[in-house]
Amino acid sequence: MTDTRQQPKPPADLRDQVARALQEDVGTGDATANLVPAGRPAEATVITREDAIICGQPWFDAVFAQLGGNVAIAWMVREGARAAAGTTLCTLHGEARAILTGERTALNFLQLLSATASAARRFVDAVAGRGCEILDTRKTIPGLRTAQKYATAVGGARNHRMGLYDAVLIKENHIAAAGSIAAAIATARKTTRVTVEVEVENLEELRQALAAGPDIVLLDEFSLADLRAAVALNRSGGGVVKLEASGSIHLGNVRAIAETGVDFISVGSLTKHVQAVDLSMRIRA
Repeated sequence: MTDTRQQPKPPADLRDQVARALQEDVGTGDATANLVPAGRPAEATVITREDAIICGQPWFDAVFAQLGGNVAIAWMVREGARAAAGTTLCTLHGEARAILTGERTALNFLQLLSATASAARRFVDAVAGRGCEILDTRKTIPGLRTAQKYATAVGGARNHRMGLYDAVLIKENHIAAAGSIAAAIATARKTTRVTVEVEVENLEELRQALAAGPDIVLLDEFSLADLRAAVALNRSGGGVVKLEASGSIHLGNVRAIAETGVDFISVGSLTKHVQAVDLSMRIRA
């Protein structure tokens, strides 16, 4: 089946992420790669040892572009495609020193982002046909938020807010400080034009939130029965507000949650519980 998902653009800070990673790994120089004579050519192949959605090629390429050494990379699998275990992902040709130095950093990016995209795709596939979107969260690896948000989008999920600056998300402590759900939402409407979302923990709080008119209500740890009741309550008022389910979401229950009629399901584990895809590079001098 042809995959028609539109790929997102890599983030603007990609080069900076790669530069920081190389500085962290290489420091003042690669003491081991320098054992190889300068200018000696080599070729390498990268394979995946498990099924995965392949993601992170721009970071992989940028590692070798920043290191120099005239390393040419030929990808056999496109970004965002599914690859079976044993598939050759790419070949590299260039100076041995550069390939050896960049190996770990390049694979780290490719393993992490492929794992993130693969996790997102599993959840997206699980709710297919239910009219519900999977969202990522801010539970990302520090310094790699834009990279992981890119990867969840490659996997077919939708990005939630990038940070604290591009949307309002009113939670329990904000409500306590503001005085009430209504007061918090009213202040948000007066002070910003970004999306306003409020988290509620029960149906009574949902009623208060709907009356105050946010854009989205986050239903935290609602049972399936309460999620269905929340959807019905929202629809009775015209269904203008979008509903997002969150809390204790996993592959075993995500479809049932989607079937309640909520608009979004946010899943922190997409980026928080990620386990790197098993990749391997083999170099031939």
